[in-house]
Amino acid sequence: MDRKIITVIGGGIGGLAAASLLAAKGNKVILFEKNSKPGGKMQEVKASGYRFDTGPSLLTMPFLLEKVFKKCGESMHDYLQLSEVDPICRYFYKDGTVFDNYSDRDKTIQEIKRFAPEDTEGYESFLNRSEEIYDKTSDAFLFNPLFELSDFKSLNFRDLLDIDALTTVSKKVDEHVESVYLRSFFKRFTTYNGSSPYQAPATLNVIPHVELNQGGYYVHGGLYSIAQALYSLATKMGVECHFSTEIVSVKTKNKAVTGCKTSGGEYIPCDILFSNADASETILSLLPDSAVSKRKKKRQEKIEPSCSGFVILLGCNRSWDQLKHHNIFFSGDYRKEFKDIFKRKILPRDPTIYVANTSFTDEDHAPEGGSNLFILVNAPYLSENQDWVKWTELYRDKIIDELEERGLQGLRNSVEYISIINPEDFYQKYRSNKGSIYGTSSNSTFSAFVRPRNKLRALENLYMVGGSTHPGGGIPLVIQSAFNAVTLMERKDSH
Repeated sequence: MDRKIITVIGGGIGGLAAASLLAAKGNKVILFEKNSKPGGKMQEVKASGYRFDTGPSLLTMPFLLEKVFKKCGESMHDYLQLSEVDPICRYFYKDGTVFDNYSDRDKTIQEIKRFAPEDTEGYESFLNRSEEIYDKTSDAFLFNPLFELSDFKSLNFRDLLDIDALTTVSKKVDEHVESVYLRSFFKRFTTYNGSSPYQAPATLNVIPHVELNQGGYYVHGGLYSIAQALYSLATKMGVECHFSTEIVSVKTKNKAVTGCKTSGGEYIPCDILFSNADASETILSLLPDSAVSKRKKKRQEKIEPSCSGFVILLGCNRSWDQLKHHNIFFSGDYRKEFKDIFKRKILPRDPTIYVANTSFTDEDHAPEGGSNLFILVNAPYLSENQDWVKWTELYRDKIIDELEERGLQGLRNSVEYISIINPEDFYQKYRSNKGSIYGTSSNSTFSAFVRPRNKLRALENLYMVGGSTHPGGGIPLVIQSAFNAVTLMERKDSH
């Protein structure tokens, strides 16, 4: 393959993975990142003796990350130390019920017998069904670029009729389990890609298999270590990285990208462009009007973003025995919560609260006896319905009060460090579509087919990676988007 000059916009994990793979093949790769550090939405905060991950908190499907390093002639294990979390997560329900969920199915079933014995068989049958869906969709959707006709020829359409695409996650969960405990438990996995279990197709019931059957992992030092490892890999492969340098426009001529312009006015020519910016940002803001049809732009404008998030970082001078590494405090009315987020587009009045407490595993993430609590509530993407200037402090106080009522007594008085990240911050820092944090939502039957592909058809040399593109959000799928984009580039080169 001829050596090409390839520009990569964005140093998130999709951009870093793509840049590494491209440089390992002998290309000259130059990466530009708007912010001062690599990682995109995968970031960390260190303050007052506390350390927090501010992006993903659990790694699944680590074989995809391992594949990036292997393709570059390296071993992931020389960069990262992984371990399974045990239990994977502790769940708190409004009535005081507590449920520890394990990757060991027998241990989990013993737990379920204690509070919902009627669902022990349903738990097993649901996970078996989740595995079936994975077997039928992984090659067809996840590991398939779905770009050319040949990609669709390999699909087994008999299998596609049996992946529950025409009903919702919620309805299928209700067919397997009866208790409110297990129903809420299985429906929450849809939030992994920022969608509603009451709207998203039941094909997404594949997600519990990925975590519960294949395993959920923690990376020692914190999940930001993944971004640091990919950055180290990229530089070792020869990628030239420029931070605090925003690309503000893409130049095109004769249906091809010719270069990019930085916020400082510098023009950067290139043979090929890989964009790890949000697909909507790329199509609607970076490209000139002449490059993309009005029809394409209107279609992109109509794509629903995933939900956003309201994040509170609390450095606390004490710990709580009831908290594990991952913790979820369920709301009292799950359906109403998602109606608030996606229909009314307001902060949920009674939210489900996720608390990551990595100091449970990594003691040096907080001073001795302290806790570093990363608190996340699913929030609507940006709209005129929510005034973040008005609501940020009020909602922060509401969440802290709720956690104190749910058993974390003395939380407010223990706080030594506090920081908030709201949907407006996600948009300003990462230019994600309307402040979304998981890319594009999957709240429709054919969402897998309308998600932006990893190559823009209107331009012969523009490829797109990241959670807003196919196959979706989350660490493993973002990495797969990089493999898809590189595959599509190699196809074009071979023609």
